[in-house]
Parts: sequence; structure tokens; C-alpha cells
Amino acid sequence: MTMKNKKLHLIGNAHLDPVWLWQWQEGFQEIKATFRSALDRMKDYDDFIFTSSSAATYEWVENNDPKMFEEIRQRVAEGRWVIVGGWWIQPDCNIPSGESFVRQGLYGQRYFKEKFGVTAKVGYNVDSFGHFGMMPQILKKSGMDYYVMMRPMPNEKGLPGRLFYWESDDGSRVLTFRILFEYCTWPKELDKHVRRCATELKEPFDELMCFYGVGNHGGGPTKENIESLKRMAADPDFPAMEFSSPNQFFAEVEKKGLPFPVVHDDLQHHASGCYAAHSGVKMWNRKAENKIVAAEKFSAIADWLTGQPYPRDDYTRAWKAILFNQFHDILAGTSIEPAYEDARNQYGEAMSIADRHMNYALQSISWSIRIEHEDGMKPIVVFNPHAWTVKANVEVEFGPFKEEHVLVDEEGRFVPVQRVQSLATAGGRNRLSFVAELPPMGYRTYRVTANPSVRKADVPAVKGNDYSLENDRFRLEFDPKTGYIQSLFDKAHGVELFRGDAAKPVVIDDRSDTWSHNVFHFNNVSGAFVARSVKLVESGPVKSVVRVVSEYGSSKLVQEFAVYRELDYIDVKVTLDWREHFKMLKLIFPVNLIFTRQSYEIPYGYIEREHNGEEEPGQTWIDFSGVTREGGFVYGLSLANDAKYSYSILNKEMAITVTRSPIYAHHDPLVPDPDGHYSFIDQGIQTFHYRIIPHLGNWEQAGTVKLAAELNQRPVSIIETYHDGPLPQKDSFLSVDKDNVIVSAVKKAEDNDDLIVRAYETTKTATEATIELPKWNRTITAKFGPCEIKTFRVPKDASLPVVETNLLEW
Repeated sequence: MTMKNKKLHLIGNAHLDPVWLWQWQEGFQEIKATFRSALDRMKDYDDFIFTSSSAATYEWVENNDPKMFEEIRQRVAEGRWVIVGGWWIQPDCNIPSGESFVRQGLYGQRYFKEKFGVTAKVGYNVDSFGHFGMMPQILKKSGMDYYVMMRPMPNEKGLPGRLFYWESDDGSRVLTFRILFEYCTWPKELDKHVRRCATELKEPFDELMCFYGVGNHGGGPTKENIESLKRMAADPDFPAMEFSSPNQFFAEVEKKGLPFPVVHDDLQHHASGCYAAHSGVKMWNRKAENKIVAAEKFSAIADWLTGQPYPRDDYTRAWKAILFNQFHDILAGTSIEPAYEDARNQYGEAMSIADRHMNYALQSISWSIRIEHEDGMKPIVVFNPHAWTVKANVEVEFGPFKEEHVLVDEEGRFVPVQRVQSLATAGGRNRLSFVAELPPMGYRTYRVTANPSVRKADVPAVKGNDYSLENDRFRLEFDPKTGYIQSLFDKAHGVELFRGDAAKPVVIDDRSDTWSHNVFHFNNVSGAFVARSVKLVESGPVKSVVRVVSEYGSSKLVQEFAVYRELDYIDVKVTLDWREHFKMLKLIFPVNLIFTRQSYEIPYGYIEREHNGEEEPGQTWIDFSGVTREGGFVYGLSLANDAKYSYSILNKEMAITVTRSPIYAHHDPLVPDPDGHYSFIDQGIQTFHYRIIPHLGNWEQAGTVKLAAELNQRPVSIIETYHDGPLPQKDSFLSVDKDNVIVSAVKKAEDNDDLIVRAYETTKTATEATIELPKWNRTITAKFGPCEIKTFRVPKDASLPVVETNLLEW
């Protein structure tokens, strides 16, 4: 058999990082130069085909060079400029939320359809550092049946071949190709690259793609590239070669009926240090995602309920800023330091938009609530952004709160409240803390009053001293010397949760580069923070708090542990002043269980992984469930947080990776000059929260997904006044009847006044669920497959039926 019986599809491309070792302004210019070069090559060679992704870069050209944009439109229409990807950018494919990945396709595909009359058929993330296991479903429901990736490479994850069906938990499959060797090439002749690609041609997979073109800082295929490929195509010692596109390649190989293997897994690990690098951008991303999703929910409800206009254009602008900064070299923490000033500002714009319109929406609703006049009374309306009943601690800055004041609910029933330290140190301000029980995606009105008719209850403070906290469910004890958790005992079930020091801040030597190339375990322990102070700082009927102040080297760590009277979890507020170089900080929790399983939240799903100590990406929670040593029943521990994405579980030791401090944009094998001056990541103060959730049974029964969501999208309070209005003092706008189905997004449709409701199944359990919108007499009943995402279009016209749609709202 001659080489000509085998075929390489030559994929001309120009991988361009809009931000990496440069800021976006330089990437902007290079996009134009690269696109200009590709258009010129099309004039030089009639058979040349160019492949390109990332709608954001096209919008740059549209806004800055309309003439060139029109040239691109013509080439797309000819079929020689091939649009792939379908997403706003090539993002990090582990850290964004599930809803962010949906919006990558929503805004990317709709842009391509509007501007070019096409949508991408091939998902395309050639440089992203790993790929979460639910991606096939999101690709498929965004119009893409195929996927192209490169990392992890064969030395990082074994796969059954270069071509395989990649399957997610719901059963969705995309035919996936792992790029041969690299996605970009040098500017001159390509003999060496083509020869090594040809070694991968093996029966029956005798057609593969060979990517070429100068990349990373753009450039694309050169004349020398193309001439050398034409010369090789005529040489009998090379396989058949054709200028092609991923679209053409997948169409041809799919016709052959080949025995494609199936991979049902996430695709990891590459650059596992990126899960923790740059705490700032990770926190901004999490906050921005949660703010805009919550704001959309209430803006959509307010639009239908009160007529408050839905700010579609503003939300589009905010989402585009978020999506752009999810680019894999920004969100991964691997860009130069000034790039993070840009990212901070762009995330800030998105959060400002979300905050502004959330306030418009909530105040339009609260202003419509009927609240009767009462002397000296001050109403507080608390909103719940989730489609289930939430019982949560609410803290609100308030004016004067005197000894005779009490807090009551909408029925006038006494609610325990305590004063905690105000954010203001002047002006007679108070900060009130109370536990609110809130209706699904709705609100409840509380009132501060001095009404003597209120029947007050004498509620004792949550038990506590400097070294222990205790409610009816748990007793939490601290080592007075170290500040570590010495014991967490579940009194109701007789379980000692930890088998050693817990919430222990362990410092690890980490001299790896920004990506941590070829490093999968971080376990070279150099020491630990040790307490300088362990003290009870709050005590009251709502909660009691112990503050542990610890030090290591020049760094300081404050952990404030809150135990509530009414809530079965422990909240921890963390303030870290980090001054270390080439080190990592982990919080360690050694769990006292056997026969364990380890689960990590991934975007719109979860995955179980080995407890082998490898650094793993996760979303808002991880869980370690097993069987108790005494009694032999199922029990577990979930850890949730509002800012971190990097975890490890070694044997029975759970860890949240808090921070790591490499040099900005330091790439192995470059060795830093020992006498040089460098800027290190994560220096200074950062804050975040985590939640310790012990639970009887497994995490699916314990509601871990909901408790983590409540930590990330918290209740929002509006201090109101009395006024008339059509709304009651307590109301609900949307709810779901099954605990394992989460409504993750409620928004206005992109193209009309319909409501879009998105929900997903969380536990890999086929379920029929009913979603109720009682204000509008709408009921949605649907069958969800395991971890299936469903999107519904609810017409504003009540005579029209609710219909299921795809992620693009088509």
C-alpha cells in the first residue's frame, strides 16, 4: 500500500491568544494583522482554506475595520474561510460555570449566524488546559456535533485513539479529534511536521488532520508553509494531502462507518497549577457569574411582574466581558501582571451592570409590596434567588436598633436576631444577623419593631467559649495551641468526623512554573500556620463565632468559624495576607470514614475521582462520603466555597488549595535568575468563605448542591418603608418539585419577550420534575435524564404553550 492511500487534511489556522504575554490591545492589533494575512493567502492560492474560531475576535474586526470584515464575510460565503468553535472565545474548560459554557455558545453561535449566516459545527478549544466531562452535552445542544482539542496530550492522558466519541453523563456524544503534536508550526518549510503527523496514520483510521500555521501570537499560514505543502503533496513518499477544514474532515470520516471508541470521562490533566493560580481572577469570575445570573432571574421576573424593563443589551455586554476573561490564559492565571488589571476592570464592569439592574428589579418588586404603616417600624424585604425554600443566615446593615426593638416576620411572629459588628464605625449603624426561611425564587418581609404586643421568646446564645462551639447537632472544638479543629462531633448520630487536625493551613514548597507543567501532586510540606490567637468573638441566639488568627513566615491567616443555632453546617470566613514566594497553601481535612467515594462538582454535573492526591479542578463543592467506623452507616463531608477551584484528596485527607505563588507568566524550562527581581502572584490580602457540611447519608441526599449554591448566590435584602401595593408580604415566583433538579437560569429570551428557564439534573438520576410559575399559571413537567440540561421557552402570551428549546434558544 502506498502512502497515497492515506490522507492528511491540512488545516490552515492561526491560534492567537488575544491575551497572554501581552495585553488585549496588542492581541487586538495582531488579530487584524493575522486576518489580513489569511485573506491575502486566499488571493495567492485558490485552494487555500483558513479555519478560525472565537466570535469576540470577529467583533473586534467588525468594529475597527468594517472593510476587512466584509472581505471575511465573502470568504465565509465561498466556504474558504471556515468558522469553527461557536464560542465567544476559547476559554479555560474547567473553571467557568456550566451556565457560562452555555453562554459561550449562545452569544458565539448567534453572532456567527447573524453576521455570516452560518453556525459552527465543530467545537474547537485547541489550547485549553483540560476539558470537563459534561462538555459533549453542551456542545451538542449548541449545534456542534464534533470537537477538536489537544491538551491533555498523550503523556498526560491515555486515550484509545486520535478519534473517539466523547460521551457525557446524559448520553450526548461528539466525535472528537486530539490534534497531532501541535496546533501551530514555524513559518518555513513543514517537512518534519508532516512526516511526524504521517506516522499516526494507521488502518482503519487512515485520514487525520494536520494543523499548520504560525500561532500563539498569531500569524497564520505563510507562503513558505503553503509552497512546502504543495511540494510534499506531489511527492510519492508523503501521504495524500489536501487543504481542508475540520468540517470537511469530520464529514468524510463519519461516512466511513469506522469503529470509533467511546470515552466517558473528563479529559485531564494539563497544567494542574492553573486551577489555583491567581486567586483574584478566580474570585472575580465566580462573583461575576453569580451576580449576573441572579440579576437576570429577578430582572426577568420584574419585567413580567411590574413592567421594570429587562436590560437585554446591558446583560449582553456584561456577559461578553465575563466570557472574554474566561479565555484560557486569563482565567488560568498564566498571563502577565498588567493583563489582570484589564481583567479586573472588565469583570468590574460586568458586576456593576449586574448590581445596578438587580437593584432596579428588586426595588421595583419591593416597592409593590403592601406594607401597612406602624409607628417606629422598619421593613426588611429579603429575596431568595433560588427555586427552592432557603433557610440561611442573613446579615444586613441597619440604622438604630435599640433594646426594645425586635424582629418579626410577615405574620408578626418573633424571629431571633443579634447585633454583630457593623461595617461602619460611626453614625449609630448596626449590623443585624438572623436566620430567614425564604420561599422559592421569591421574597419575605421582616419588620424591626418596638411593638409591645409581640410575644418575645427567650432564646439562649449558641454555646461557646474560646475553644469550642456547640449547637443541638454539632460540637466543634479547637486546639488552643495550634488553632486547628481538634474535634467535630455529630451529637445526633454519634460520629467523630475527623481523625486528626482539621482546617489545618499547610504550606507546601512549590517551585513549579505558573502552569505547574508536569506536576500532578503538591505534597512537599514545608510547614503550617500556627495560631497566635483563638478567641470567641461573637455570641448570640443566632450564631457564635470563634476567630483563629494564625501566622507563617511573613503571612497571616484569619479563620472565623460560625456555628448557628438553626443551621446544620459551619461557615468559615477566611482572610489571608499572603507574603510567600514559590509556596502553596492548602486547608486540610482528614476524614474519619471507610469505604469512601470522592465527588467533585464540574460544570453542570459532577464526577467521581480516585483519592490519589492529584490536584483536581472542581467548581463550588467537593464531597467525601463513606461508612462510619462505628455503626457502619453511610455518612460524609461536603466542603463548599465561594472563590476556589483547586482541590486534592489523598487517601482520606480532603484539601482546598487556597493559593499558590509562582512568578507571573513563568514558563518551564526557563529558570528564574536567582538575583533577578520578579513579581509573584497572589501577594497581599484576599478573602473568601467556605462551608463545612457534615451529612448523614451521601451528598445527593444531603442537598450539597443546593447548600453550595446558597453560599454562592446569597439572599439579598432591601430596607423598605410602608406603602400600598398589589403584592403580598411573602411570595414565590418559581419552584421545582424535585430536590435533584436545579433551575440554574431564568432570563428574557434573546429575540422576544418570552421567558427562558433552564434546569438540570444533579445526581445522575432519571427524574420527572415539575416547574411551577404560579403568578402566571404556568406549569412545566419534563423528564430529565441523568445530568441532563433542559431549556424551556415560556411565551408571555398565556394562550401559547411552553416549548422545550436548545441552548441557543432555537
